[in-house]
Amino acid sequence: MPMLEPANTWTQGLDFPSRLFESGSNDYQLYEEDGEFVLSVELPGFDPAEITASWNNGVLNVAGEHEDETRGARRTYHRRFRFPKAIDEEGIEAEYRNGILTVRLPVTVEDAVSGTEIEIES
Repeated sequence: MPMLEPANTWTQGLDFPSRLFESGSNDYQLYEEDGEFVLSVELPGFDPAEITASWNNGVLNVAGEHEDETRGARRTYHRRFRFPKAIDEEGIEAEYRNGILTVRLPVTVEDAVSGTEIEIES
């Protein structure tokens, strides 16, 4: 009896199917300690002037665009982070060092951000 190959062998050699479902979630770390959220995003090769971070209505936007003229390549990065607690907008700090962007977001209230509770029917 012939040996059956795994069902996904038709995708071998084709980049499209594997890239379609790529999560890319290994490029950042987010944790909470000492009353603040700390976000570290790996952005190697970017110049600090090529990176923007903005806070808007409970969402942190991190974006970067880098053009490598010697290789004729362009890299872009964009990710949004929503936080479950109220943040002191005036106290947000960001630093880019050794290819890593670190953003510190101090929590103002220990309670979760207010909203409307949704009843779950069973």
